[in-house]
Amino acid sequence: MNTEEKIVRFVCNTVFSDVPPKMLEVTKKQVLAVIGTTIGGSSAEGCETIIKLAKELGGKEEASILIHGGKVPAQQAAFINGTMARALDFCDALAPGPHIGAGTVASALAAVELKGGCSGEDFLTAVAVGTEVAVRLNLSESQYGGFDPTGLLVVFSSTAAAAKILGLSEKETWNALGLALNKCGGSFQSHVDGSLGVRINEGWVAESGITCARLASRGITGPKNFLEGVYGYFHLFGRDQVSGETVTAGLGITYNLDQIVFKLFPSCGLTQGSTEVILDLMAEEGFGADDIDHVCVTVPPYTYNLVGHPFQVGSNPKVNAQFSIRYCVANALKRKASLLTHFEEEAVKDPEVLAIAEKIEVIADVGMEKRGHTPLDMRVVLNDGREYLKKLDIAPGFPGRPLTNEQHKLRFQNCIDFSGRSLSKEKVENIVNAVDHLETMSDVRSLISMLILT
Repeated sequence: MNTEEKIVRFVCNTVFSDVPPKMLEVTKKQVLAVIGTTIGGSSAEGCETIIKLAKELGGKEEASILIHGGKVPAQQAAFINGTMARALDFCDALAPGPHIGAGTVASALAAVELKGGCSGEDFLTAVAVGTEVAVRLNLSESQYGGFDPTGLLVVFSSTAAAAKILGLSEKETWNALGLALNKCGGSFQSHVDGSLGVRINEGWVAESGITCARLASRGITGPKNFLEGVYGYFHLFGRDQVSGETVTAGLGITYNLDQIVFKLFPSCGLTQGSTEVILDLMAEEGFGADDIDHVCVTVPPYTYNLVGHPFQVGSNPKVNAQFSIRYCVANALKRKASLLTHFEEEAVKDPEVLAIAEKIEVIADVGMEKRGHTPLDMRVVLNDGREYLKKLDIAPGFPGRPLTNEQHKLRFQNCIDFSGRSLSKEKVENIVNAVDHLETMSDVRSLISMLILT
């Protein structure tokens, strides 16, 4: 049995009882995170534009636009909801960069409505299975080499989840995942330049999950050797450094969902450590922004290339700030916190924060790569000559430093508060409770109806 067949059988044959309870809890946290960021990001720049465009284009009313209401073709609903879920860049992620939940959950929810209903058990299983496929196919920094990991990887998880909910056969699922190979794409240049393309790419992978599944269900074939073929995923993107045996080792028996990252702060995963370290140093040593002469942060080259460049406010200040260590450290120094409101345009353009950012230097050191994905060394020099050095290997929310259940619920509430939508305490508690007990839900459309807030 080759790698592709093992993956296909895992997607098609896994049932709810096969997924370990601990991994189901991770999946619930993933779903809650995506719901929160969808609510919080529902009015973010570009989101209302794509909703308006979808409604202008029209089409069969198959699946719901979350928060705003109205129905559009299922793949369009997945695109819109995936984009909103990623808009705050506060959804779940996976080192070294793919955001799995936003695209996968959006695709799965659209598939639920397209099918005409789905139990909570089946929905959780589909999301867990799709996510597990993505975790196993995840590549390294050097293998991605500037491709957007979300664009390359998450199309497989969104397709797997949609195919499972829609009940595709093994042959159809195989074709759907094969078609997904041809949808792989996206560049990290969107992040570096601070463009809305970051969140749009998340929408595309969600949309592609529905599209690939629908096409395969109608007999459209995809490449059979989409992973191990001469021009398959392992060669084109894995750079011939990926082993099918490694990818499928223990598949269906052991799960790797606990590798999912839930960020403590609403910015890129590679800014989490710097934000935490400067906040900790301020609390420990009692200095503030006015005391700073300069700060030097040393990080691996991959981190520098994505979030270490000099900070400039471009056409999208929110994204510019989310993907900048210099801004995140300056913001934490000035405001003694890192909140969603701190990444709004007015806050980003604050002259005092911009002045502090000029005092922050980021240096790339290839030797740091030996310490993992999120290491950093921060040296803080004060005006009076005092110096502080603090090192960090694992950022908060990454494997080895998981968030607490309370922190997960605080993240969710922060998204609700930021959204500006008047959700009652009872409404919020009902959503959280529904996700906590999702396996008991007879039809996930009940949850979807709770997420139409107009």
